[in-house]
Amino acid sequence: MRLVISDLSHEQVHILLPTLAKGDVIITHDDAINHCIGCFGCWVKTPATCVIRDAYGDMGKLFSQSDEVLLISQCTYGGFSPFVKNVLDRSISYVHPYFVIKNGEMHHRRRYNHSFNLRVWFYGDLITEDEKITAEKLVKANAINLDGHVDEVKFLSGIDALEGHIL
Repeated sequence: MRLVISDLSHEQVHILLPTLAKGDVIITHDDAINHCIGCFGCWVKTPATCVIRDAYGDMGKLFSQSDEVLLISQCTYGGFSPFVKNVLDRSISYVHPYFVIKNGEMHHRRRYNHSFNLRVWFYGDLITEDEKITAEKLVKANAINLDGHVDEVKFLSGIDALEGHIL
């Protein structure tokens, strides 16, 4: 399954991805999302499930079922847009609260015996070289934390430039 998380509308994503496979999941800013409140309930009260029961309460499970995670986001100061960042925050239940050392750094321990390929497509009119460097570091750090593998990080000038680039 491919999990697509985007700050674009459902309509825009369907234009970019005209041949979605059965079972692919698309998350866009069309749906309201509650912010992570940092309660750690997904770790201690309801393990692997967010205590906020909305459409994003099972993000950890969605990550655990995904072969590929595709993030499409406006590049915001070298990071993800607020919507995409919020979805990622709500996905913290994908990992345990316990720590392990990976590559000489402390990271969260796996909850699932699962790994996925991560593709990230940033778009924006005037993305600076410093923002690109920061964004690439962020994506690599997220992949390490989530036990994913970075397949690709692209920077495109705008939404129109995305057409034809996505699988």
